[in-house]
Amino acid sequence: MGDEAVLTSDRTYTSFQYAGKNIRFMTSPYLEKYTKIKKWNHGNIVVMAKYDTEEDEEEEYIDLIPILKNLCIDPDVFLKNIKKVRISYE
Repeated sequence: MGDEAVLTSDRTYTSFQYAGKNIRFMTSPYLEKYTKIKKWNHGNIVVMAKYDTEEDEEEEYIDLIPILKNLCIDPDVFLKNIKKVRISYE
């Protein structure tokens, strides 16, 4: 299963992929892309994001815990082995 998850976006949704699951949630239509993971802390992500309405990148916070709970996924079980999150736009 590994210990790395992947974060990406497509101007409509943000995707968090891990263990064969793709957790998708709405994002700003102005989000161009995520540029850097600053911190990963068991479901909370501090990430730098580039918006087409701003010149500079902005620091954003993503809290996966309530999203996972709304999907009836136990956050402690799903997140327990994730050590790193990387951004990918392949």
